[in-house]
This record gives sequence, structure tokens and C-alpha cells, in this order.
Amino acid sequence: MNGTVVALLAVAMLVVAGVAALWLRTRRGLTTPAERAVHATLHTASLAARPLRRGLDATSAQEAAPHLRSLTGTPAVALVDADGTCLAWSGPFEGLSEQLLAAAHRAIDEDRRVLVGHGDLRRGADDQAARAVVVQPLVIDGVGVVGALGVVTTTEPGPALLGVLTEVARYACSQIELAELDASRARLDRAEVRALRAQISPHFIYNALGTVASFVRTDPERARELLLEFADFTRYSFRAAGEYTLLADELRNIDRYLTLERARFGNALEVRLQVAPEVLNVVLPFLALQPLVENAVRHGIAGKSTRTGTISIVAADEGTDCVISVEDDGVGMDPELLRSGDLDAEGEGRTSAKEAAHVGLANVDDRLRAAFGNDYGLVVETAPGAGTKVSMRVPKFRPGIRA
Repeated sequence: MNGTVVALLAVAMLVVAGVAALWLRTRRGLTTPAERAVHATLHTASLAARPLRRGLDATSAQEAAPHLRSLTGTPAVALVDADGTCLAWSGPFEGLSEQLLAAAHRAIDEDRRVLVGHGDLRRGADDQAARAVVVQPLVIDGVGVVGALGVVTTTEPGPALLGVLTEVARYACSQIELAELDASRARLDRAEVRALRAQISPHFIYNALGTVASFVRTDPERARELLLEFADFTRYSFRAAGEYTLLADELRNIDRYLTLERARFGNALEVRLQVAPEVLNVVLPFLALQPLVENAVRHGIAGKSTRTGTISIVAADEGTDCVISVEDDGVGMDPELLRSGDLDAEGEGRTSAKEAAHVGLANVDDRLRAAFGNDYGLVVETAPGAGTKVSMRVPKFRPGIRA
């Protein structure tokens, strides 16, 4: 009796396990037609977005056109630039390309949709199935018409098709606009680097050359060494390379800068350097560290009545980030003035120098946040007579950012 019960229980458990396994397999694989359609549309949209995020040109248009054709549900799609040049054609009916281009010129010039119906189409033997050509201008707010999206249909273009074409064109415009924003940010970064370079040249170049000149008669060999350091410094600072650099390269150029400044200040300037070897290959914005060190010398040390002081540069490994700080024991400043930008209270004759420091720090802060996000701006600790410490946090790795 007990053996029978156990056997029945075992059979029941096997049946339940089999039903549960079947239910789980069915549940995982079961999707509705609507879910499959949504998934396919989103996947196609993402495939079209990738090339368009680089901007609208012949290469990106040729990559995006097949996916835009799938989104519109039409047999043929063409992408045209703002000058009316056909960048890409995907699908049959290329015999209608001239008529589509003519319609695209009108759509771009008049900033409106243009439809060429069946009765107005001049069709060849291979184009008999075509019923209409529809061209939708690609318009970006604040920019204007950047091109046009044209389709060839084999059915009469009703409200549904025209609505789909409008939405696909709007989606394409949003991706092209993102590409333009990326390009604008890159141009802004380059402009900010140029501003930093301009900030370096007036005060430092004059002082450096004056220092070199002072050694020409008394110590010609020293003058030659300093002149070579100055040449290397300016070559790096005014290089035409990318917007990012390695921490090791930035530190090497800062060493050249400090060599020239120590020649000017002599024993009055002491520099302490502490760098973790594992962070030397960290990538940061070009000339991001230079203004911090220069600010420490100009407004921390040179501003002291005793003309003596210490600058400490530390680059530490903190897990996924590298933390870099530049600290001086100079005159410091009122934190409220730094936050507000109201530097006139420092007194005439020092206002311009203080403003230059503020602009330099703000420039670096903006570039760090643009590259890595708002968690990676500058942190400034200062008070009158207590020196200044400026710190930046940089991720050890960030996709798409490399020197």
C-alpha cells in the first residue's frame, strides 16, 4: 500500500514538473504579432540611427537608406542633401530618379511635402508598377532644411502612408540634429582650447623669454637649455593634434613650464610631485591641467609678498577614477568671489589677473563636464591667506574618448 502511494506521488510530481517545464518554454517563446512588430520597428530604427548620428553625407545616407525604406514600408527610398544631390537610392524604380530629384528641389526650396501622382509620372518599362513619388523635406529647428527623404510607392499615397513618411523624416532629422550637436560641441571644445592657448601666450612667453635673456651672458649653456625647454613647451601647447591627451604627456609639459618658472623664481619656488604610475595613461582634455598649475604659480606664489612658496601636484588612483589635485600655499581668495565671479573686489591692478584665473578654471570645468558628465567638474578649496587647492576627477576609461 505504501509503495503504491509513493509510486503515485512520484508519477504526479513528474507530470507537474513536465507541465511546468512546458509552461515555462511556452511562456518564454510566446509573443504577440504586435510585440514582434514593435521589436522589429525599434531594431530597424536603431540601425538607421547609427549612420545618421554621424551626419548626413553620402556614406551615412547609403547605410541608412535600406533601414529607412523598411520603416516607411515603401519599395524605394532616396536621400537628398540640401543642395539637391542624391546621396543614396535604395530599391527599384531608379528610372524615376530624375523626377524624384526635381520634386526634392521643390520640397527643399519651398519647405513642404511634394507629391507627384500617377498621372504626372513619366514611367519607363521597368517603372510601370510605380504609382507615385512623395518627397518630405528634412527640417531641423534653428538650422532649416538639411535635405529631403523621397519614396516611390506602388499604391496610391493615402493619409496613413503620408503620416508614416512624416514621422520617419522627423526621426531622421532628430538623429542628424544630434550629429550636428556633437559637431558643435567639438567645435566649441576646439575654440576653448584656442582660448586657453591665447591665455598662455601673453604673460608666460614674455616672462620665459626674459628669463632666458637674463642667462645669455652669465650662463650661455643654461640659456640654451631653457630655450629648448621653451621650444618644447610651445610646440606641445600649440600642437594641432586631438582634443585629448595622456596624463603623462600633460605632466611632461608641465615639467617644462615649471623648469622655466623655477629659473625665474629660483629657490623661492618649490614643487612637489606625487603621481601613481598606474594613472599615467589616463586620458584627459588637452591643456586641462596646465591652467591649474599656471594659476598656482601666478596667483598663489607670485602674489605673495615673501615671493616664496610650494606647489604640490598629486595624481592618485581611486578605483575607476583618477583624482588629480594642484595645491599652493599662496594668497588664496574669497570663495564667494570665486563662485560669483565678482572679482573686482580684489582691487584695481589685480582684477585682470584674477579674472584670467577664473576664466581659465571655468574653461577647464566646462570641458571636463562636457567630456565626462557633471560628476567630473573641478573642486576648488580656498580662503584668503590659506592658499588654493584645485582638484579634478577623471575616469580611467570612457568609451569614445582617447588621446
